[in-house]
This record gives sequence, C-alpha cells and structure tokens, in this order.
Amino acid sequence: MFKRLAQQHRQFVQDLVMTLQALAIALESKGYLASCYTCGGEMNSASFMVSLGDEHLIRFLVSDYGITWTEMRDDRELMKLEGAEAVNQLQDLADLIKYQANSADSKSTPLDSQQTLQRI
Repeated sequence: MFKRLAQQHRQFVQDLVMTLQALAIALESKGYLASCYTCGGEMNSASFMVSLGDEHLIRFLVSDYGITWTEMRDDRELMKLEGAEAVNQLQDLADLIKYQANSADSKSTPLDSQQTLQRI
C-alpha cells in the first residue's frame, strides 16, 4: 500500500510541476514576469514565481518534501501557506488569469493585486 501511495504522490507532484510550467507561460503571454524552474528531467520539484507589479511577488515551491505558497510585497512576507491551502491559492491565481482572459478588456488591464489578497 505504501509503495502505491508514494507513486501516487510522485505523480501528483509531476502533474503539479507541468501545470506550473503552463501557468508561467500563460502569465508571460499576458505580460507578467513569470518563471518556473525545475531540476532535472524527472519533474519532481519546481520553483514558480510571478510578479504582479507594485513590488508584489508570489513564489510557489513544490517538491517531494512539500508545497508552499509565499506572497510578498515590498520584500515583506504577507502570507505563507502549505499543502492543500497553497494549492487552493494557486487555483485562485489561475482562476483570475482565466477570468481576465475571458473579459473584454483583458489585453490592457493587469491583475488587480488586491484580488489575490482576499484571504488575508
């Protein structure tokens, strides 16, 4: 049973890493500074970062050891989440991008950084 759970966890991390890479590409296409770095070809960890402007930075780290979401403004940590809460916050960011892409004025309006802080 434990080997199966370990394999499922590895697959989850790999899926999450691929999703982070796609999110970084989508954000870059919208004009945001975004990056997603991985180590090696096994896709077992990633560092995702995006700047939402006004010294507002989001960092999302995923590895076999855990998942963290850190939100900073003016080099000060505003929020740090781990595990499922971190993934939920990442989903909120992806939903904002999706909503922005569907809105008529998405080409010229950057993300409202306050929207990502609704949970604070």
